[in-house]
Amino acid sequence: MHRYRIAMVRSERDPLSGIVEIDECLVGGVDHDGKRGRGANKAVVVIAIEIKEPVGYGRIRMSHIPDASGDSLVPFVCAVVSSGATVQTDGWAGYNELQKKGYIHQKKIMSSSDDPAHVSMPGVHRIASLLKRWILGTHQGSVSIEHLQSYLEEFTFRFNRRSSHSRGLIFRRLLEQAVVTGPIIETEIAHGFNWHQHNI
Repeated sequence: MHRYRIAMVRSERDPLSGIVEIDECLVGGVDHDGKRGRGANKAVVVIAIEIKEPVGYGRIRMSHIPDASGDSLVPFVCAVVSSGATVQTDGWAGYNELQKKGYIHQKKIMSSSDDPAHVSMPGVHRIASLLKRWILGTHQGSVSIEHLQSYLEEFTFRFNRRSSHSRGLIFRRLLEQAVVTGPIIETEIAHGFNWHQHNI
């Protein structure tokens, strides 16, 4: 299955464009030591989603990152979002360098708003909710951190093809991508595939 998850990612896939909403969520077990905040004892997943006007959502991209610092967040945005796009984030300082990278940065600062996070950033929070429900329902919550990125790529592949009228065509596309994907040996996936090293 992990070999197919790797095949689900096209190296030439187009970056997100237009208006893109970006935020992080925490994926993992319940904290037992009372820690709170971004990334306390959980995996940090950053989510980007295209916002369609007047309504609707486009494609998504997700990445498991080590923390919610600018050193982790800004490279993700640069890798998945077209330069010149409008990027909407909350007031987190980790995104402060986006304007210098060629993006139109719109902050929706939570601390100054009476709206809860899911109202100010509805797209990302909908995806986060669907992701957690999918992990819990389909995988019984047993997704390990070392393989998390592979599961994120599977979810992305499925979500971005949600409007397809032919399930058979989606399966065909996966087979086509599997044929052109280089060989993956067991040692490369046994303890988590190195997505960054393979530049996928």
